[in-house]
Amino acid sequence: MKTLHLYLTRQVLATLLMTVAVFTFVLLLGNALKDILALLIGGQATLGGVARAFGLLIPWVLAFALPMGMLTAALLVFGRFSADQELTAVRAGGVSLVALITPILLLSLMLCGVSAWINMEVAPRCRVAFIRLRAEMGLKLAAAMLPEGRYTGIPGGTVYVGSRDGDELHDIIACYVSEKGEDIFCKAASGRIASTNGETTLHLYDLWTHVTSASGTIYGPQSTWTIGLGGNTKNGADDKPSVTDMTYGQLAKELREVEGRFTTPTGDLTIDELYRMKSTLEEQQGDLTMPLRVQMHRQLAFSFACFGFTLVGIPLGIRAHRRETNVGFAIALGLVLVYYSFIILGQSLQTHSEWAPYLIVWIPNFIFQAAGAVMLWRANRGI
Repeated sequence: MKTLHLYLTRQVLATLLMTVAVFTFVLLLGNALKDILALLIGGQATLGGVARAFGLLIPWVLAFALPMGMLTAALLVFGRFSADQELTAVRAGGVSLVALITPILLLSLMLCGVSAWINMEVAPRCRVAFIRLRAEMGLKLAAAMLPEGRYTGIPGGTVYVGSRDGDELHDIIACYVSEKGEDIFCKAASGRIASTNGETTLHLYDLWTHVTSASGTIYGPQSTWTIGLGGNTKNGADDKPSVTDMTYGQLAKELREVEGRFTTPTGDLTIDELYRMKSTLEEQQGDLTMPLRVQMHRQLAFSFACFGFTLVGIPLGIRAHRRETNVGFAIALGLVLVYYSFIILGQSLQTHSEWAPYLIVWIPNFIFQAAGAVMLWRANRGI
């Protein structure tokens, strides 16, 4: 029995490492290249910075790749085990399927603990560090866009910067047309370039403005004005947060703010920060905590995906009775799609408390574990 356990464990671990590496690589390409490739081509990101960005994203994508890898490993290993008639030989020796797979089930429970640690602590912190790194790279790109002592074209206008110290600007002149069709002329004593969530903006302070619009001409001093270097322009004084903005923005900013350049979304908060934010909301805003409860339950529920996937993958691999790797990958992707559909549904309903969306994210665990237990019982009896 010990020899069989060691044989199956080695097979599952080897296949798990291979599949997790494949899924991690694919997910990294989808998440990092869209943010970093443009900066790398523009010469604003070094190869070292890109390598650091990929390293920071690995824990984030590993939270998704680990359950997918465990499911695929169970399908492939036990599919081959059944196709090669090894399972028939084991049963002929009087060994039950449940006794055979006990180490694999224990391995999946260990991976649930690892997933919980990654989901609730490591991945959010690494994601925040990645966002900070991306913001720093974006600021370098923005600084290159507005060199000192020169007139620079922006969407809909021109900006002149007298001098610059990092992201701090001085003696600024801006002439542009806003989205409302207003002709705007600004002179500001100082300003700052900021990059928030991939959007680069120029903040002007202590300025004098001249605005010409269909309703007439307005001129005089202003406190602040924000120019979106991507084409979006708005008056900072008119920026009034809604209830949703309050939930995801202001209170999150009180909990964690990295160098004042971005506010952490709830999806990038650790479990402790989510709990603290939930307590703050309950005290200040009443019953507006449902999105936070959904996020907390999602982190917890998704930590048990490895166990449910293993329970389903073992009997399904035996029943599929195939050795082809591509078939195993296809079945795994189909099951993952079903699992994630409930997670997405719960998050999409996070503002509808009447649907109890924090319970919806637990439904795939119950379905996969119950279905896996029944399928495993039938496979153990040879049905």
